[in-house]
Amino acid sequence: MEKEHALEEMMGKLGDFGRYQAFQFCLHILAAMTAGLHMLSLVTVAAVPEHRCAIKGVDNMTFTEPWNSSLVAEAIPLNVHGKLDSCKIYSLNKTLEDCQSWVYNTQYYTSSRGIEWNFVCNQRWMGAIAQTAYMFGVVLGSFVLGRLWDSFGRKTVFVWAGVLQLLFGMSVAFSTDYYTFIAIRFIYGIFGSGSYIAGFVLTMELVGPSRRTICGVTFQIMFALGIMLLAAYGYLIDNRFYLQIVYALHAVVLLPHWFLMDESPRWLWAQNRARESVAIIEKALKMNGSTENIDTPVLISQCKVARAKYSDDSSSGTSNLFKTPNMLKKTLIISGCWFANSVVYYGLSLNTGKLNGNPYFITFLMGVVELPSYIIIMYCLDRIGHRALISTMMLLGGISCLVVVTLPHGSTSATGVVMVGKLFISGSYSIIYKYSAELFPTVVRSSGVGLGSMCASVSGALTPLISLLDTLNPKIPTLIFGFLALLSGFSTFFLPETIGRILPQSLEDGEKFGVGDTCFTNCSGRRISDVMEDIPETMVPLERIVKKS
Repeated sequence: MEKEHALEEMMGKLGDFGRYQAFQFCLHILAAMTAGLHMLSLVTVAAVPEHRCAIKGVDNMTFTEPWNSSLVAEAIPLNVHGKLDSCKIYSLNKTLEDCQSWVYNTQYYTSSRGIEWNFVCNQRWMGAIAQTAYMFGVVLGSFVLGRLWDSFGRKTVFVWAGVLQLLFGMSVAFSTDYYTFIAIRFIYGIFGSGSYIAGFVLTMELVGPSRRTICGVTFQIMFALGIMLLAAYGYLIDNRFYLQIVYALHAVVLLPHWFLMDESPRWLWAQNRARESVAIIEKALKMNGSTENIDTPVLISQCKVARAKYSDDSSSGTSNLFKTPNMLKKTLIISGCWFANSVVYYGLSLNTGKLNGNPYFITFLMGVVELPSYIIIMYCLDRIGHRALISTMMLLGGISCLVVVTLPHGSTSATGVVMVGKLFISGSYSIIYKYSAELFPTVVRSSGVGLGSMCASVSGALTPLISLLDTLNPKIPTLIFGFLALLSGFSTFFLPETIGRILPQSLEDGEKFGVGDTCFTNCSGRRISDVMEDIPETMVPLERIVKKS
């Protein structure tokens, strides 16, 4: 865009990835690690170990009858999988009745919210609501913090979100009442991913086009590292109070960022704070060892002119995504991809406790298996294209889910296939951020990505509730995950490829972009006409353009 020429020329002097960008990037990605810890903390803090009904007159606070004893076998029926039923017990007249209290297998867990408040049987909803409350907090946070990022700056929100992660993360540990626990979890969720998203935006606005893919994928790697740390701390700390405190304390690593991290030069420029923006670029050039010179007075003058033009732009918002046929199609498909990726990703991650084996090791593996998918993405994304890769990975992830339901419950083979499914769905999830940003025109790009992110948060909130359907049939949740992934993966065939294409700027460009380009007409992702030219990707400020709604 002509009005951003001065900004792009100034940012171009930095290069794609020098020492300055590397230092700032290392600060940004720490937020992804803490987000992984916060998001899935209930996997360990509120774990529900294997359990059975407590036998009156036998099990008490100081003694528990061995699970393989004849007394237990006579008192408790077997379920369809040949294991002790966790919710039924024989009464004195040998009729089945519901459990009133439970005995837990303490091989892996002796302390958790699930044990403390009995998140079992007809009270399983309590554990599901705890995770749902956090995810709905993330939904609200995407609205509230999204406006704050653009009003007060990425850095300010990044640090304050870190402070509030620390405070509310610790408050969760001290809560003694279930409903207070839920309320704090909800507020905790508002800020739990705030630094992560702000850090991601900061990185995308700072590094050059050739490094945005690898930097974006590295954010996903750090999120997976957070999951691995979650499992490691759970294994080492067998106390739900201290475990939650340790998770919360990781937010401390974000607090020095107030002194170490710089605000986005692009955001400062868009706010007509050109002098501060130029000062950061000068600092960066010096750190990168560049000899490039910047004419500060001229740039400040150009910024004022650009700002005046910018404020005169026609207003565009989320509603514009639905007003024309092609934009509507792309919006619905990509929003469905966000929804499906999130529900499958969190569905597989949150249900690790249902897989046979050491739950800490399985959770750790859930983080490890994401790494190969990210390596594949970094190598193949710019060679194969977004559409082919995201559709393939979603389809393979969906097939993996459907294969799981055909395997024996709790078998090693089922666990292995779940890991494969997590690998593929993690890969597709990591692509969708960049793909969404390239599909939508500049004037509604933030609105489009924000809508997709909201769909992901809503599906993440619904995932624990979907998992409760296993009381009807253990296969139902996995079948839902599988069919959603297959449906969404197939729908991406109808989206255009974006690699090497001129990214749309106006709403008119957005409506024309990708017309006739589907997997059925151009599956390779190559240009289908000479009109589509390969050009270097340019970057505009990632702002939410919500001038008139």
